[in-house]
Amino acid sequence: MPCSRPLTYAPPGRSRSTADVGSFHDRLRSAWDASGSSLCVGLDPDPSRFPAPLDGATDAIARFCIDIVDATADLVCAFKPQIAYFAAQRAEDQLERVCTHIRDQHPGVVLILDAKRGDIGSTAQQYAQEAFNRYGADAVTVNPYLGTDSIEPFLTAGGGVIGLCRTSNRGGDDLQMLNVDGDPLYVHVARMIAQQWSTLGDCGLVVGATYPAELARVRAEVGDLPILVPGVGAQGGSASDAMASGASADGTGLMINSSRAVLYASSGADYADAARHVALATRDECRIN
Repeated sequence: MPCSRPLTYAPPGRSRSTADVGSFHDRLRSAWDASGSSLCVGLDPDPSRFPAPLDGATDAIARFCIDIVDATADLVCAFKPQIAYFAAQRAEDQLERVCTHIRDQHPGVVLILDAKRGDIGSTAQQYAQEAFNRYGADAVTVNPYLGTDSIEPFLTAGGGVIGLCRTSNRGGDDLQMLNVDGDPLYVHVARMIAQQWSTLGDCGLVVGATYPAELARVRAEVGDLPILVPGVGAQGGSASDAMASGASADGTGLMINSSRAVLYASSGADYADAARHVALATRDECRIN
């Protein structure tokens, strides 16, 4: 297993000491070391797809997610609850329960709140309190469109931010592939996160597994900053291709997310066992050597 070291972007002539690195990067490094895995399981609970044993239960969302968490926790470096799936069902209290369970029962696993926040400073402060105080997340996904000052409140609050860079959906081309001074816009976003945001705190980026060539380009731009990689499984991305394209020099650097393929591996009473089976297969594709 690779030895522990800071996760940093170091442009020529500049480096950061270990003392500069905050808790998100430290915890992620520890999670990679402990699990030997780049797998992140996304928690996107859709009651219409829940297995029969949970039909009608008032706390079905929390129970379903906790069962998945307990079945897969030793295989992953992170869990990523998507807040919209809880909020749409008026189940934010169940999201709190799930996050508390992850922190208490699986403290070595990183908790990422997938919220894609992005607003002016005063509103961002409220979103930061939600992510880090209410849900206890280690990091939150953010939209970079408003620029650096929109993410400063998250970093000031002591958490990590993971900026959308090259997303897994086809419509991402509408803006992300625009030519700006000879490079696509997503490359400029990667540079902004690496060269500006990372001077303020612990940062990462989102790059879809559906675009392995762009993932390799982003890795070349950002050094060993962590990259969250959605799009594996139901969206058609490959975990092994993501590892080949985006891992950092020591084989770490990625959080390869699979959600629906793991969550809905079975509609029967064996749903947790089935989820573990799929997670094992995916983990084997993104194992850290």
